[in-house]
Amino acid sequence: MSFAAPFPAPFGATPSGLPVERWTLRSASGVEAAVLTYGAVLHSLRVPGPERRPPAEVVLSLPDVKHYATHGAYLGAVVGRFANRIAAGTFTLDGTRHHIPGNDRGNSLHGGADGFDRRLWRAEPCERPDGAASVRLSLDSPHGDQGFPGSLQVSVTYTLASDGSLTLDYHAVTDRPTPVNLTHHAYFNLSGNPDRGVLDHLLTVDAAAYLPIDETGLPLPGAPAPVAGSPFDFTRARRIGARIADTDEQLARAGGYDHCWVLDDRGRPCGEGRSGLRRAARLEDPGSGRVLEVHTSEPGLQVYAGQQLDGGFGDLLGRRLGAHSGLCLETQHFPDSPNRPDYPSTVLRPDQALRSRTVLGFPHLTAVAR
Repeated sequence: MSFAAPFPAPFGATPSGLPVERWTLRSASGVEAAVLTYGAVLHSLRVPGPERRPPAEVVLSLPDVKHYATHGAYLGAVVGRFANRIAAGTFTLDGTRHHIPGNDRGNSLHGGADGFDRRLWRAEPCERPDGAASVRLSLDSPHGDQGFPGSLQVSVTYTLASDGSLTLDYHAVTDRPTPVNLTHHAYFNLSGNPDRGVLDHLLTVDAAAYLPIDETGLPLPGAPAPVAGSPFDFTRARRIGARIADTDEQLARAGGYDHCWVLDDRGRPCGEGRSGLRRAARLEDPGSGRVLEVHTSEPGLQVYAGQQLDGGFGDLLGRRLGAHSGLCLETQHFPDSPNRPDYPSTVLRPDQALRSRTVLGFPHLTAVAR
């Protein structure tokens, strides 16, 4: 059973003056999560170490809504309507050309300049038969929002189980065809100290191929590239920093890792009940002993090593968030899918419902949860 039902508390206001809430979820395993109604942000995720060692904050977070509204790094937010990039902010759907404002080197990134990460979501607690703490955040995106067709009703439900695992369930319906690609943009640092960075974390990605990119971050034409023998081979646990400074054209184009891995055993297309989960990644911090495993129904994983964090803002404790202070493991469909018929479709139609699930588990807590 969960330690307590989720409960809200005031957390300032949006730039337009609307009140923001912070919902706290607690688990019998000692894990505690907090979610903001602004951007559906995962504001806190406190996880104990092995053998009941004290919990530490394992996601990067900011002190107030003003910072979230201005920082531009999507810290902890749910991003959409289309996560990742759309080439030149344009795509054709059922014969009609649509235009999304460009906000990243001429491309549309994470839904445009006014994406879901900058919206106020509605929150409500969810009752579950297993007693897990759960809160659902909902958002209405009108027809024409950032240029996307169709009115979209979207929700993400955060559920904290007794074993400490945090599940994100996404759901969306639309009144006309539209591309949808939702993801979560948490920056993980299992040490609990962003000053240490994540380059010494061990990463495993369950993918034999990835999508090489051009100079603007878009996938190159053609098939995915094998990771074998390259700096992108994380099929076995390896330090994130082991080859990040290699002389490699792909690393140079992104300034490090900011690429989409093609997960083994791809999921089903959008709208067809993507309920089957497979492991996407495992992240380990040898210093603290904390381990994170990510399971998902999505076909891709964007790994971003936080190289563009420039120390221009600080966390809750005033520590500057510099390069590589956190790592993003973004479960999602492939970048620029609306323009790539060779990729799994992201088109959601009125007779369908998008259902997607990602689970953040902490295997080192298993003995504690028992």
